[in-house]
Amino acid sequence: MDYELLTNVMRSAALEAGEAIMQVYAAADFEVRAKSDDSPVTAADEAADAIISAALRAAFPDVALVTEEQAASHKLRATTFLIVDPLDGTKEFVQRRGDFTVNIAYVVDGVALRGIVYAPARNRLFYTDASGQSVEETGPFAQDHVGQLRPIAVSEPDNAALMVVASKSHRDQATDDYIAKYQIRDMTSAGSSLKFCLVATGEADLYPRLGRTMEWDTAAGHAVLTGAGGLVVRFDDHQPLTYGKPGFDNPFFIAAAPGVVLEPA
Repeated sequence: MDYELLTNVMRSAALEAGEAIMQVYAAADFEVRAKSDDSPVTAADEAADAIISAALRAAFPDVALVTEEQAASHKLRATTFLIVDPLDGTKEFVQRRGDFTVNIAYVVDGVALRGIVYAPARNRLFYTDASGQSVEETGPFAQDHVGQLRPIAVSEPDNAALMVVASKSHRDQATDDYIAKYQIRDMTSAGSSLKFCLVATGEADLYPRLGRTMEWDTAAGHAVLTGAGGLVVRFDDHQPLTYGKPGFDNPFFIAAAPGVVLEPA
């Protein structure tokens, strides 16, 4: 893989998709439909998916592509693939809360090696560069010009005073019970894959997820966190979270800075 080309293509596709998403977001009203699993979908999801899929297939025609909005792709089995959630956090989008993202990742042998997370309503853009280091680019963003880049890195946490980030839309008692095992300084909530990015920048130390997710929800954020020195492990045994699983379902997981002493499940 030409990682410089991959970074450029993912960045350009994410920005273009973000523009399409924000056009729908700015509209006075938009239709929300239910998919077969009862999750919501909008014209923004579909427009972003079309933009990203076209860009990735043109640049990397021989690499398998898995995307949330194309059900046929969920049956693919490959060790190397691109995986996309064109609009992660559709519930946040529908409720106009702003915490939605464009996620694109590249997976090899179970590992999310590269990824990009773009939050157009928050004006935040995170991605792995050609070397695998994670950066945050500051806007305004242009497809033909890369703005100022800031390398990002996880915190050196104080286990007696941790900062925790948890889901806005999927918080439950099991999550609260697990968080209660830690000594917490403060807690914040965020939607979509932004939670990975807050750990990657050191704005949070720990993100536990005790709920259903799919690989397209997590791969891009996982790659960004890894490139910032962080880790994502299974909740049950603290082994690395891997990709390419049948059906692309994830187990529960924990994302953290390596200095966090993880409590058992």
